[in-house]
Amino acid sequence: MTIRVPYDPELVDGLAAFLDLVEIVPLRADTILTNRAHFATLVPPIEQLVDGHAVEFEHRDVPGPPGEPDVTVTVLRPAGGTDGHSPGLYHIHGGGLVLGNRFFGVESLIKLVEEHGAVAVSVEYRLAPEHPHPAPVEDCYAGLAWMAGAAEELGVDPARILLMGMSAGGGLSAAVALLARDRGGPALAGQLLSCPMLDDRNDTGSSHQYDGIGAWDRNNNHTGWTALLGERRGTEGVSPYAAPARATDLSGLPSAFIEVGAAEVFRDEAARYAQRIWDAGGQAELHVWAGGYHGFSGFSPEARVARCANAVRADWIRRVLTPPPGVP
Repeated sequence: MTIRVPYDPELVDGLAAFLDLVEIVPLRADTILTNRAHFATLVPPIEQLVDGHAVEFEHRDVPGPPGEPDVTVTVLRPAGGTDGHSPGLYHIHGGGLVLGNRFFGVESLIKLVEEHGAVAVSVEYRLAPEHPHPAPVEDCYAGLAWMAGAAEELGVDPARILLMGMSAGGGLSAAVALLARDRGGPALAGQLLSCPMLDDRNDTGSSHQYDGIGAWDRNNNHTGWTALLGERRGTEGVSPYAAPARATDLSGLPSAFIEVGAAEVFRDEAARYAQRIWDAGGQAELHVWAGGYHGFSGFSPEARVARCANAVRADWIRRVLTPPPGVP
């Protein structure tokens, strides 16, 4: 019998609602398109998302990876403009590498734009299995490179660009941070990795604990990684730009904020990633939230543990984006 970390009692109803709304069809290779179509119905259009907020948006087609199609991004900025030196937020959406679009998760991004007077860019990357590795991560890197190169036009302070993503977006954010380090830029103020999808091997203790149970279980994870990597999944030689847990060197990375639930598949790989950043002499802040399921802080925001998680994340973002006293 598998012994699991129990869910926080205040999260149980939210988890049930998540499963009923999002995971009504098990995600397997032959149901990706069905799940993708259903998932699309859950993401409101950008016009609806910004309604009632002092935020403007525009869509841009920007240069993609060399020899590849352009990448579409959506730019969000405070209504009425900025002072020309705003912090920048670069957002990579979740969806297990096979689902979602650049508007998934943008609700929280809109709030950050308002709170910090930030300019945000959310990237539309190609999805697996139609576009396996390296297409998704190269699209994400191309969008970041464009944002940094267009910093003056966008009114962004190039020294205060924060890379951020949840789930697959968290894993892609970690991979983009590795690419930025290895390619000599763009510079990043930090990387926010929320319940990140980091390890294609899918063999940790937490992945076995949540096999057939919970939000984004071990079977879903297998489907997503196999879609990205095909027969290479779990074998030797998988690129760290596909699965950042495969990186042998985690030195020289921007400060990381890593958060994960204790009752989800990604718990162990997230904790190990933080540990390995510390081992390499880097900065990482790790939060493993007791009884938390995958995505609990967004889907059960009124639970006490979710309120704590959201407050701690908000404080870290504030510290990263706010210059120290005396620094312009």
